[in-house]
Amino acid sequence: MAAILHADVAGSTALVQLNESVAHERINDAFKRFSRTIEQYGGTVHEVRGDALVAEFSRASNAVSAALAFQAKHSQHLARLPGDVKPTVRIGVSLGEVIFADGTVTGAGVVLAQRVEQFAVPGGLCITGAIHEALPQRMPVEQEDLGEREVKGFGEPVRVYAVDLRDGTVLPEPVDSHDGRKALLSRRTVIALASLLIVGAGLLIWLQPWAPAPGSPPAGSPALSQTDEPASPPPPTGDQQHARIDKPSIAVLPFDNMSGDPEQEYFADGITEDLTTDLSKISGLFVVARNSSFAYKGKSPDVREVSRSLGVRYVIEGSVRRAGDQIRINAQLIDATTGGHIWAERFDGTMADVFSLQDDVNGKIVTALEVNLTADDRKRLSKVETYNPEAYDMLLRGFKQYQFFTRETNSEARDLFKQAITLDDTYARAYANVALTYGSEVNFNWTDNREESIRLGLEYAARALELDDRIPQIYLTRSMLYLAQRRYDAAVEAARRTIEVHPNYADGHAALAFVLSYTGFNKEALSAIRQAKRINPQYSYIYLAVEGRILFLLGRYEEAVGYLEEAVERNPVFERGQLTLAATYAALGRFDDASWAVEEVLLIKPDISLADERREANYKMPEDRDRYFDALRKAGLPEQ
Repeated sequence: MAAILHADVAGSTALVQLNESVAHERINDAFKRFSRTIEQYGGTVHEVRGDALVAEFSRASNAVSAALAFQAKHSQHLARLPGDVKPTVRIGVSLGEVIFADGTVTGAGVVLAQRVEQFAVPGGLCITGAIHEALPQRMPVEQEDLGEREVKGFGEPVRVYAVDLRDGTVLPEPVDSHDGRKALLSRRTVIALASLLIVGAGLLIWLQPWAPAPGSPPAGSPALSQTDEPASPPPPTGDQQHARIDKPSIAVLPFDNMSGDPEQEYFADGITEDLTTDLSKISGLFVVARNSSFAYKGKSPDVREVSRSLGVRYVIEGSVRRAGDQIRINAQLIDATTGGHIWAERFDGTMADVFSLQDDVNGKIVTALEVNLTADDRKRLSKVETYNPEAYDMLLRGFKQYQFFTRETNSEARDLFKQAITLDDTYARAYANVALTYGSEVNFNWTDNREESIRLGLEYAARALELDDRIPQIYLTRSMLYLAQRRYDAAVEAARRTIEVHPNYADGHAALAFVLSYTGFNKEALSAIRQAKRINPQYSYIYLAVEGRILFLLGRYEEAVGYLEEAVERNPVFERGQLTLAATYAALGRFDDASWAVEEVLLIKPDISLADERREANYKMPEDRDRYFDALRKAGLPEQ
């Protein structure tokens, strides 16, 4: 339990339309200043996602004080800014349960804070009734009771208060941040000890780490007989794991941004991303997926721990410094089992040289590891994507926005990718990424015109394919859009092509598993999702949900439950996972649990029904479709 603060910029889209670069600059500056205020009041900033911020506090009073202190200073700051691009911030604070996993923070508390924030006026603050009750009377604030409000995703109305600083008063001094964190730790410790005393040893079975050891089945999955398909093998460590992989294994840790300008973070991340992608194209290397490596962003991990966690022999670390047109890349290759450096080198150039600089880094790594490049490897690595460094820079900016993975940032990323195309209309990767944004909005229902999004996604994918047929995202996008059209054979063919083009692409294997499971190839789908998990050891909750649904379709319900429970534990507002979990409980005859899971789904999406699910379901095989909907009916999902 924690006090959660959620903030966003009111009317951010309109600000971007006025002046995109100024809007992004001022929004980022606002959240940097807000983050410093949050830390002064003992809070912890967990995420800054585009035009939104999430923070946690151990005290309700500190959360409210931080919000009011920032709004007062920000109001003065805005008054001094020239022009019309003035980002005002709305803030909501709630008290609720939160879950930290996959590098993000989720849970009902976060969702409620976001919903309550929508009732605040620009520059204002709204809180829930629970926060209102927790505030000490000494707080110099005025609270306007806005009454009980209907809040999307919550069955009961929520009482909301608008809060402002009382005229002529000042806020209390910030509580030392270390004291605040210790207080939170202390309360959590007490709660944990009390729970252990009450529940006893049984709770120890229930409490598991948020992220399990890579490849291992969740607790509770039964052992298989010799006639069953083998479950994921237990994660090997140390020499055993390195011996299992018959090629050098490597992880590229996020390069540090040494530019002295936080705005250049996207560029350092983009260099890391491209280095990972280029190395993963080499058939003689095993490269851990970007998602797993970026779990270490902002940290200074012991490379030996990285080796054990990700199952790699080598680690690449480095930094990027960009000053105007000048670029400096420092890189070092480390034997992570011993911590010894194999080589370290500096690469200097300009933006015009950025691609040759990356080629130099790739070449040094290949030489150091004594990897023999095949003719196909050389062809893939010699491909020049664009000769326009500005187009490349715009693509990296777009990819940074895409990684926030919300409806709004998906649209912003698309605009940046399209700007890259304007700068270079032969830039295949930019076309492929535009197509990917359309695929994402169809897959996650972020579009108001599904058919138009499918049409545009396929058009951009076709243009990318004309320019370069070796980009895996083209085929991944096609597979998703073909599945949405229920063109099953075409969807499977495109998904398989994704892996042929890029065998080391973790999300490609996951997409293949997803498509295969809807077209009746469930055993092959299970192998594909487990290969995705091997490449991406820090896999997300979506991988778990896909694996759980495949096991459900195979009738292996006891195994499915473990994966699905962990998926919704990591992200309780993921309705697809909750639905499959409800169906699995019902198939096992655990109807109380199934009813509970359906209630969770209805909190997230109150108007969901069996009729809607039937219309949207893409199952090719009648037996798979019937198995799923019969179980949902038994679980208690409303018919209409």
